[in-house]
Amino acid sequence: MAISQKRKRNPATDEDNAETGMPIKKIPRASLDKTRDILAMRTVTAKSKRAQAEAEDMTPQLARIAASTRTPFEKRVLSALCQIPAGRVSTYGLLSAHLQSSPRAVGGALRRNPFAPRVPCHRVVATGGSLGGFKGKWVTGDGEGITIDEKKKLLRAEGVGIDAKGRVLGTPWSGFV
Repeated sequence: MAISQKRKRNPATDEDNAETGMPIKKIPRASLDKTRDILAMRTVTAKSKRAQAEAEDMTPQLARIAASTRTPFEKRVLSALCQIPAGRVSTYGLLSAHLQSSPRAVGGALRRNPFAPRVPCHRVVATGGSLGGFKGKWVTGDGEGITIDEKKKLLRAEGVGIDAKGRVLGTPWSGFV
């Protein structure tokens, strides 16, 4: 539509923007939620690509893990965490499948991560996208709490999208080697 052309108003679906006085179209709630989710996914994807382009150098963290007094299994778990790119998340299930272990054993090793957040245990979430646990606390009910708020803050700072229900948006990362 050219600048000089005006869109015809539909009084049933339009209202004026309080700041500009220009008509704005009302969008049904379901469409608005879907649009918001699509935009959030695009934002997450763009931020994830940027984060991958600026890949972290985890060499110092891997050296700290190797020199630590953690158990061999904990060292394997913590080293695998270093593969998850900033701006992405994986799941307890995917990480445990890679390590040929159980999700609970992986969760136990993550709970004892002495190098957090530099060794990014916050990038591991429950299957289905819920935030899961953090610092030994598991999310229940409303998904709120000090430690979970901290996990959300860390993930959002890396560009991970989280919906209103506290679920991570996007496909979990599974590129472990």
